[in-house]
Amino acid sequence: MSGFKFSPEKIISELCQFNEHLLQSVNTLQHLEEVSVGQTPKEIIYREDKLQLFRYQSEKTPGKKRCKTPLLICYALVNRPYMVDLDQERSFVKRLLELGLDIYLIDWGYPDAADRYLDMDDYINGYIANCVDQVLQDSGQDQLNLLGICQGGTLSLCYTALNPDKVKNLVTMVTPVDFKTPDNMLSHLAQQIDIDLAVETYGNIPGAMLNDAYNALMPMRLGLQKNLNTPRQLRDRASALSFLRMEKWIYDSPDQAGEMFRQFLTTFFKDNGFINNAVLVGDQSVDLKQITQPLLNVYGSSDHLVPPSASRALTGLTNSHDYTEYEVASGHIGVFVSGKSQTEVAPGIADWLKQHE
Repeated sequence: MSGFKFSPEKIISELCQFNEHLLQSVNTLQHLEEVSVGQTPKEIIYREDKLQLFRYQSEKTPGKKRCKTPLLICYALVNRPYMVDLDQERSFVKRLLELGLDIYLIDWGYPDAADRYLDMDDYINGYIANCVDQVLQDSGQDQLNLLGICQGGTLSLCYTALNPDKVKNLVTMVTPVDFKTPDNMLSHLAQQIDIDLAVETYGNIPGAMLNDAYNALMPMRLGLQKNLNTPRQLRDRASALSFLRMEKWIYDSPDQAGEMFRQFLTTFFKDNGFINNAVLVGDQSVDLKQITQPLLNVYGSSDHLVPPSASRALTGLTNSHDYTEYEVASGHIGVFVSGKSQTEVAPGIADWLKQHE
């Protein structure tokens, strides 16, 4: 401990500053309105079970080149999709709209006991397939652009391989492909889970339990350090709203349909299905070589949930002759909510899609 020097004066100063921030945070919270998220205007164009398909209101910017091919966003099942529209100052969706894209988004909703036996076939050949058809019908186009995020990117790869004629361009963002890279902490944790026992015990897997698992990957940063910094985050209205919107998203975690959870973990975390060519959806084998369309693979350089090695493993697994990797200097969530998301990531994706019209 010789490198750390603590003086009574320094300790007293830091404690006084902490107490001052604590008092400021109490005052801020007393005068804070409801924390709202997902404010970009949209409408529901399709419902099925818990699922809702949204169409966002397009931004008609004079002189701005528009992308005529609609973009469907497929988010992960484990979190709510309003991460891409967290607030108006850092909305990934709003920025894409401003850049001339017509956007649709799948909201998976909150599975309950009635969804216990939904499986990968239901989600990919059922829900995603039906949403794609609805977007094509609504837009009057023969093909769409598909953007899959995290687990949603894995599902989008499966859908595209099974339905290559309906997808014009594919974008994967922070998407796991190789689920057993040495630096994948989530994978190491998943290998220790008795999946059958978990599903038989819980039925649907509680979202709160999954949140605890994610937090356990970085206990100091996501536990002690985060809690100690909370008073500083809440000391004024602007920073408090930004912090609380993120907290709302983090803990707004739907339960997972039991059979889907079992199949996904077994297929990908246990059997590393893409790498070992062992992905089965219903009675169909998923062959990534069926993907020949242009493909943009976006990943975060400091992503602790889906490390770059897990995403970059997509290289060479498809038959796309127009494969591009886009590294973003951020973590898993920063790809969507950081300053880079507004100034670099969204424009980069929009430009790439326009170039591939």
